[in-house]
Amino acid sequence: MPQSVKLSDELIKQARHYGDVYHRSTAKQIEYWSTIGKISEENPDLPYSFIKEILLAQREVLSGDVTPYEFG
Repeated sequence: MPQSVKLSDELIKQARHYGDVYHRSTAKQIEYWSTIGKISEENPDLPYSFIKEILLAQREVLSGDVTPYEFG
């Protein structure tokens, strides 16, 4: 359920900037940062690049953009 929260003007400005670069809305950029931050706190030994690859792989699975691996 959508909910309003107060955020600093500087955070909004940065989210807007990064969102433009990555073609995300300001809200989606903040959600993305929140997701990365939560995963990082829960898994402090994982580097950002690994977390990003996991999120990309999950998106590929959800979109059906995968092929089964054939052993042998």
